[in-house]
Amino acid sequence: MRIKIYLVLLCVVVMFCAPGVNWAQSNADIEAMKQQLAEVKRLRQIESANLENFDDLDFNVYSKQNWDLLGKSHAKDIVVHYPDGSTTKGLDPHIAALKPMFVFAPDHKIIDHPIRIASGNWTAVMGTMTGTFTQPMPIGDGKTIAPTGKAFKLKMVTIGRWEGTTMAEEWLFWDNQTFMRQIGLVP
Repeated sequence: MRIKIYLVLLCVVVMFCAPGVNWAQSNADIEAMKQQLAEVKRLRQIESANLENFDDLDFNVYSKQNWDLLGKSHAKDIVVHYPDGSTTKGLDPHIAALKPMFVFAPDHKIIDHPIRIASGNWTAVMGTMTGTFTQPMPIGDGKTIAPTGKAFKLKMVTIGRWEGTTMAEEWLFWDNQTFMRQIGLVP
């Protein structure tokens, strides 16, 4: 223990007595590092807030169909890319695209987020969607598919690009073939 203390003291003495040390530069370097650390802390706070907002989005807003609260996490002019390749622009068209999931599966919800990643203004979150095909599924032109009574449980991923406190662009991914198989529409 005494040897370690002596070594530390020796290093301090050498540092202070070393010829050619530019203390002003060292202080400037320390200040620059402090600013970098402050920026990293600021970014981590933003990332944490975006992930918390995203949890609220899936568990409270989406799963409980509180569509009037979707603007808390989504920009009014959000661009959303869906697994089938379609895209919507704007909050109202996005809500219109989400509502049909609850028509044929009123118990539809997202139950967890086992993976949550944030980097700067980007988030990537994996969730599990569940529900049961208990009501007729509208397929257009007044036609429906009769319910099969089968449940689904799918992994889905959402990638979001945030501007401020809301997502400006969102990419949704899940396996539609597995979904159709689980609800009994394809073998």
